[in-house]
Amino acid sequence: EVQLQACGGGLVQPGGSLRLSCAASGFTFSDYTIGWFRQAPGKEREGVSCISWGGGRTYYRDSMQGRFTISRDNARNIAYLQMGSLKPEDTAVYYCAAIVAAPWPSTVRIIDTSDLSSKDIHSWGQGTEVTVSS
Repeated sequence: EVQLQACGGGLVQPGGSLRLSCAASGFTFSDYTIGWFRQAPGKEREGVSCISWGGGRTYYRDSMQGRFTISRDNARNIAYLQMGSLKPEDTAVYYCAAIVAAPWPSTVRIIDTSDLSSKDIHSWGQGTEVTVSS
């Protein structure tokens, strides 16, 4: 069974840090770009970041640049999103996804625009909730 399981969310104060994990099973993890998305209450889902299959390329939406770091460990089938300098507006449910192979600019566009269809995604993880509040 194909699975992506995200965890690591929680309550954190503004300025704090969290590390989210995305564990994969049931498919060849290293074949896929991994993306992180989030959906805040009452808002549309938006892209956060992505990392290429080998980890050599990463991309961040502007508002996350410099605060978040995406990484992956293909030997362990896990991807991470290290989040720092968290702000209340980062409060959301965070999802990881295995993105179907595509030219890198197309994947970047998905993160920037959150414009994606089912054909773009191999599998979604269940969300992990992040709340940034004092």
